[in-house]
Amino acid sequence: MGLGGTAAHHGGVPHARLTHAAEEISWRDMGQWYFGVPGGTSRMRVLVALVAASLVAWFFVVVRMQGMDDGPGTDLGSAEWYVGIWVTMMAAMMLPSIAPMTLLYSRLAGEESRRPGLDTTLFVTGYLVTWAAVGVVAYGAFELVRGLHLGLLDWDRGGPAVAGAAIVVAGIYQLTPLKQTCLRHCRTPLGWVSHHWRNGAIGALRMGAEHGAWCVGCCWALMLVLFAVGVMSITWMLVLAAVIFAEKVLPAGERIARVVAVALIAAGIWVAVAPETVPGLTTPGSGMEMAG
Repeated sequence: MGLGGTAAHHGGVPHARLTHAAEEISWRDMGQWYFGVPGGTSRMRVLVALVAASLVAWFFVVVRMQGMDDGPGTDLGSAEWYVGIWVTMMAAMMLPSIAPMTLLYSRLAGEESRRPGLDTTLFVTGYLVTWAAVGVVAYGAFELVRGLHLGLLDWDRGGPAVAGAAIVVAGIYQLTPLKQTCLRHCRTPLGWVSHHWRNGAIGALRMGAEHGAWCVGCCWALMLVLFAVGVMSITWMLVLAAVIFAEKVLPAGERIARVVAVALIAAGIWVAVAPETVPGLTTPGSGMEMAG
């Protein structure tokens, strides 16, 4: 059975109307579409697995990164250690926010695949592989800049201005058409899946990786903020994970993104002008977070 047939038998949303339905379907209807049909129990298990995996990842992040936050410019360690902790961070921060897409994929895979559980796992794996690649690029860029030994980046010189500027850039990006396009993709997955479905294990990996690329387009600037304030800061990880979840999953997500834009621009100016007064920001070399 092709995807068109699948969609026609899944909650009465025919293939030709998927894109339109993606814009108008209510959250209650979406929940019924995910769980209110045969196979809903298995999709509930998928949701529980995503939440459990995120919680386990958070546990390992806290255990492995406790006390490592040295603020902006925190040493990233060896490449091997960094890649491992980066993927763990992405699992912790991002898995809850991709629940709608993963549940949609799981539902359609139940009709299209002989091994829907495996294919759903591969879909999530492909998603994390994309973020792993982003982490590798970020590591290379970070080490390249460090290797240039630019004194201007020292915290007692131009460091606060550079960190603040990065946060302002992230805030401005929140208001761009590209950000809005990528966010709408993440928030309304039905239309994308209807035009990009691929069967089989390789297809699942590829779809996950492609969805990850859209997510990078939506969230790369928020990850830039994490590097600007201290990539090993568990506090800032929690804050940004909450922002990402709110933007992607809550009904008012697009409005929240605009509010976050204003907040980031203001925060960037604050960091540049008076970093010592920013709650939760660690002064490089101090080894402890400043009191608010």
